[in-house]
Amino acid sequence: MDLDAFRWLLTDDGQRLLDRASHAYADHDGDPVRSAAAVRKIESDPDRAAAALTQVGLRIKAVPKFGDDAVRMYFTPDALEQATRTRVATHRAARLAAAAPESVIDLGCGIGGDLIAFARAGLTVAGVDLDPVRVAVAEANLAALGLPGAVQVADGTTLDLSGFGAVFADPARRGARGRVFDAEGWTPPWSFVTSLLERASVVKVAPGIPHDLVPDSVEAEWVSEAGEVKEAALWSSYLATARCRATVIGSGGLASITEEDDPYDGRERPVRELGAFLYEPDGAVIRAGLVTAVAAGVDGGLLDEHIAYVTSDTSFRSPFARGYQVLETLPYREKPLKAALRERGIGRLTIKKRGVDVVPEQLRKRLDLHGEQEATLVMTRVAGEGTALLVQPFGQGTDSPAMPLIR
Repeated sequence: MDLDAFRWLLTDDGQRLLDRASHAYADHDGDPVRSAAAVRKIESDPDRAAAALTQVGLRIKAVPKFGDDAVRMYFTPDALEQATRTRVATHRAARLAAAAPESVIDLGCGIGGDLIAFARAGLTVAGVDLDPVRVAVAEANLAALGLPGAVQVADGTTLDLSGFGAVFADPARRGARGRVFDAEGWTPPWSFVTSLLERASVVKVAPGIPHDLVPDSVEAEWVSEAGEVKEAALWSSYLATARCRATVIGSGGLASITEEDDPYDGRERPVRELGAFLYEPDGAVIRAGLVTAVAAGVDGGLLDEHIAYVTSDTSFRSPFARGYQVLETLPYREKPLKAALRERGIGRLTIKKRGVDVVPEQLRKRLDLHGEQEATLVMTRVAGEGTALLVQPFGQGTDSPAMPLIR
């Protein structure tokens, strides 16, 4: 996006055009061609018209991440893609604020999503970014939401950070050729990140970060929202409260589990025979290496030493795992499996798999089911052997078992 066009968009004339572009977008049901034609009848300058239309489209796209705030905010396409979801940023900001650093500087603030969360948590905030457009957008977003904060164009690696109580960084992991997998190729590079972690700081990283890359005394926290792993965050020793943590954000709130909840930490993994119930740990739990903590929490064990499925004889409702009642074991080979499913009148099938060479979409097509019943099939290994389990998610049907809360 052109910086001059964006700055014009913030003027009174620009705001009027943005409002009319929003109405044009709605009137034409989001059709980009007809919306653009309507806006260009109002504004002849192509850059200004494009800036207004771009913002309308991005605001709509931003709603899943930013909720009601999205309709007042400003975005660039790439920065929106990289921005932290509001509930995740709010959790991080609340945790940082609990450490009472008073102020925080965001190195590489993008369009200001984390700045907004930090400011709402009561922290004095400042942000820097190398991109002048992103800085202008971040500044506009703070103003649009009525939040205090300072933003400027600067290279965070050259700044004196001693005046801030804490530092936040979200290294860019994409370059001109796409995703950068070598941490030293991030912006800023891994060597700078590790220097930040020697003071009060938190660094957002990709959830696939290897455990052995995390420095000693630094806490690695994996965060999921609505069942999808969103990020990992590294908390320096000044802010860490555990070695590894999984935080799960769902409709019912937030829950965390750490290595202190795992009696098997560093010891033999508790493998056992299939029980009456199966548990599928959340992705953040798996990334954090805390599957055995979930196993302990449901009085169970693992189906296989190398697979993240937990089984138990008791039903539990846990924020850290999806629970299923095991109905029966079906043939694993495809031909008898197909016959068994057809015999049970199953036509709509959800296939879940771990540890086996199965592509659910392809298998579902080959099974060619046409019954009236709906079911869930788990394809996995039990004691090293391929196994097919017909299961029922908790809360479905009239015979769902009682489910005490996991503690």
